[in-house]
Amino acid sequence: MSQYKTLDSFSALVSTPFLGEINALCWQRELKGDFAEIVQKLNSAIDIRVIEINELLELELSEAGQIARETILFDFNLLETYGAAPVLNLINAYPAEEEDTFFSTDVYSFHVDSSPVATDTFLCTYYGSSSEILLNLEAVQKIMIPEIREALIKMYEIAENDYADFAAEYFFDLHYEAKPDAVPISLGLGNLWRLAVKHPGSEVQPSIHRAPRENGKPRLLLIC
Repeated sequence: MSQYKTLDSFSALVSTPFLGEINALCWQRELKGDFAEIVQKLNSAIDIRVIEINELLELELSEAGQIARETILFDFNLLETYGAAPVLNLINAYPAEEEDTFFSTDVYSFHVDSSPVATDTFLCTYYGSSSEILLNLEAVQKIMIPEIREALIKMYEIAENDYADFAAEYFFDLHYEAKPDAVPISLGLGNLWRLAVKHPGSEVQPSIHRAPRENGKPRLLLIC
């Protein structure tokens, strides 16, 4: 079973509805240009740095670097014209919890995005490790795991009848555990993805995804 569909244009990406099991859409591309040069010229030691368009325009780049920059600017223009608000991040590391945390809620663990209004998540990795998605059938909501349920109820002194409301109020319900035989799907480099978000009125399940471990190599990521 596949929960994602590959497409060949931006117009198809934004006009194709999520339907049935499909909750992730991909504009599949092979990008030209030297994105590594952009990352090197930006040279950030900050864990997560937002790169402004003016800063990107001021970089002195080779011809290959200029091609990469034009691609980023092109994507920004497409998304802004569509009505989205893209952000370019240079990421060395996200805030992370201890590996032995019984209920990890950082972005390195599988989760879904949520919103009080109808929206989607767009993302594209230009350089570095790419995000992963997981089939909904290959994941279990963490709050439904008996050991985690019992630990949360005890830790926060929750009445059994209040557990579901508590989990939703504090966003514990957004986090998932991969089943033992699960196979995460890499989103790849250069592909622009549109992922379903949990929101009122959504007719499909939200897309389960996670950020990759950087392992010392920065990521250049467009997201909105």
